[in-house]
Amino acid sequence: MDLIKIAEEAFATGKQHPDFSAGDTITVSYRIKEGNKERIQQYRGVVIKIAGEGNKKRFTVRKMSDNIGVERIFPIESPFIDSIVVNKFGKVRRAKLYYLRKLTGKKARIKERFIKQ
Repeated sequence: MDLIKIAEEAFATGKQHPDFSAGDTITVSYRIKEGNKERIQQYRGVVIKIAGEGNKKRFTVRKMSDNIGVERIFPIESPFIDSIVVNKFGKVRRAKLYYLRKLTGKKARIKERFIKQ
């Protein structure tokens, strides 16, 4: 068991990301390598699920692209994640928002939760 923990700590990026939960709208800056060039792609969408624990945690982001729903899973400890920005905090009552897959248009909107500072 100790060898597994040592290996996980060795591959940990140590980056600090903001706290977010299901229903939040986030922008993930993801590094993409094409040939010998590298660029950063912005992926903005709603977090529909967070799974795993520790550095094995991963989150699924769903966005609409030309009326087609696109979901992407990001590991939280991925070295390719440059930054995560929380755009809106969503007010939801579930941890997994699979029902958004069936909804389109105004029905798929999530109310915003305002944070007092």
